[in-house]
Amino acid sequence: MQTDEVDYQILGNSIQIVEIELDPGETVIAEAGAMNYMDNGVTFEAKMGDGSDPNEGLFKKLIKAGQRALTKESIFMTHFTNKGSGPKRVAFSAPYPGKIIPIDMSKINGDLLCQKDAFLCAARGTEIGIAFSKRLGAGFFGGEGFILQRISGNGMVFIHAGGTVIKKQLKNDLIHVDTGCIVAFTSRIHYDIQFSGNLKSMFFGGEGMFLATLSGAGTVLLQSLPFSRLANRILDHAPQAGGSARGET
Repeated sequence: MQTDEVDYQILGNSIQIVEIELDPGETVIAEAGAMNYMDNGVTFEAKMGDGSDPNEGLFKKLIKAGQRALTKESIFMTHFTNKGSGPKRVAFSAPYPGKIIPIDMSKINGDLLCQKDAFLCAARGTEIGIAFSKRLGAGFFGGEGFILQRISGNGMVFIHAGGTVIKKQLKNDLIHVDTGCIVAFTSRIHYDIQFSGNLKSMFFGGEGMFLATLSGAGTVLLQSLPFSRLANRILDHAPQAGGSARGET
């Protein structure tokens, strides 16, 4: 399916909004609950699937729904369509402080892998699937980054990252990254998950049990503040039973 061509504008600095302009008949797909506002004439519908294959049968939709359940996302995606006359706008926001990253899929050979909660919205015709790390042990022990989202298409895709975004161009290099700090990478990058070190380092080093290795040639996007790290810090300082926060006496 040919991807819709959409125009966009990114607003704000720390908690950004992407405002997408739809011509009559154009559609943008988004994660449930991401929409902020929309013009009169834009309608929305929750559908099982991304709509990238108009002839997709029920069995394939159920498979995709099961894949989304593995990533802990809603099995439904929301489709916003301009059914009015003239251009209309609909806006989406990132769920936590950070940046929204626009990606033209036609410039990266139409294939992108990203962290399972990074996808925000995309032009209709974009396919959203999943990919697994080869290290099954990481999955058994709950390693972050074991399940990735695979995004395919040739239109605009918008993903979000926490904190500052770091873009690295690998030229047959290898880097080690905290699994939560990965946002996305292009398909020619080889991705794997490894234990972070010996048992002492894993349990007392504070860097987690797993590290990701990224190697090859391509683009890697990293984030300085993964949501899991932010949530853990909030929990550490949240009041507990008795009225005190963790770590306080």
